[in-house]
Amino acid sequence: MTMQLFDTARRQIVPFEPGENVLMYTCGITPYDATHLGHAATFIAYDMLQRRLIDMGHTVRCVRNVTDVDDPLFAKARELGVHYLDLAASEEARFERDMEALNALPVASSPRASSAIPDIRGFIGMVLDRGFAYEAGGSVYFDVSKVDSFGSMSGYSEEQMIAYAKERGGKVDDPNKKSPLDFVLWHPSASDEPAWDTMWGAGRPGWHIECSALALRELGTTIDLHGGGADLIFPHHECEKAQSEAATGEQFVKHWMHTALISMDGQKMSKSLGNLVFVDALREEYDPRSIRLAIIEHNYRVEWEWDDELMPRNKARLESWLANDASNLELLDQVRERLDDDLDTPGALVAIDAAAAAGHGVREAAELLGVNFE
Repeated sequence: MTMQLFDTARRQIVPFEPGENVLMYTCGITPYDATHLGHAATFIAYDMLQRRLIDMGHTVRCVRNVTDVDDPLFAKARELGVHYLDLAASEEARFERDMEALNALPVASSPRASSAIPDIRGFIGMVLDRGFAYEAGGSVYFDVSKVDSFGSMSGYSEEQMIAYAKERGGKVDDPNKKSPLDFVLWHPSASDEPAWDTMWGAGRPGWHIECSALALRELGTTIDLHGGGADLIFPHHECEKAQSEAATGEQFVKHWMHTALISMDGQKMSKSLGNLVFVDALREEYDPRSIRLAIIEHNYRVEWEWDDELMPRNKARLESWLANDASNLELLDQVRERLDDDLDTPGALVAIDAAAAAGHGVREAAELLGVNFE
């Protein structure tokens, strides 16, 4: 059976038919705080996709970056009085411990944005040389008017894009811009921020170009699937697409996949709001396998809200599954069928719950979902 997967750019479920070796890029963390459930849900969704692709016989090269050159990290380091790279290293290590506990497969690489400064310099040079960018006020900006397809991946109107850019750090009122939707490729650093020398002046890269440069360096010109949380659709991924294709002249991404946001107390979980459930805190009380089950109880594309019954329910689910440690290849095929239907993990859980309730084995099916019995 061919896997069916929703593509953000085409706005429909379509066949996902990569070659034998699948190239994947997922936007990783800005390492200035602990892993919350929203982070975990995003990365477990891509882990589920990897597991099924490997089960189908593919090899998967998944790259997940670390955004260690970014305003929130600098602000937190400033607040704590520590070097930003020391803070990034400690939080990245905590994130990796959480991912390992949740039995996420290791990624092929997790490059830091700070490692890509030479690549970023070269990338900006390509974009400027091809006439898609301009210098103004000591910064380099991407000129969206040069890209007719700008906005096509997200499907948003110009008004929506401006609103999201304003909300998500786009600085639409920057007087140096020709258009409010133009975005920065390189800009001067504040006095207490890191700076690198370039022909455009000392400074640091913009957010979007970090991922484009890393994806090009680690995976090549065109990748099979690019993903992240739904809040990255615009501006981050729309801008990535525009500048990457401007630099190379080739298609950047064949399939765009985004995960829904998680809420708590009626609002999206976010560090800025502080309404977070941290994975390391949950691990103190619950088996990490039950945390993984709590996440995949929900479809990756459907927004959901934290409730206090979520963890007790999945603790009981895990106990029920572990009590039925026997082979059941028919159930395994049912679960494969559910995963091939746009990663229907809730449907897979229903099938395994029913088998466990009937006293049938669930081992292989559970392990395909990343819930090991050992």
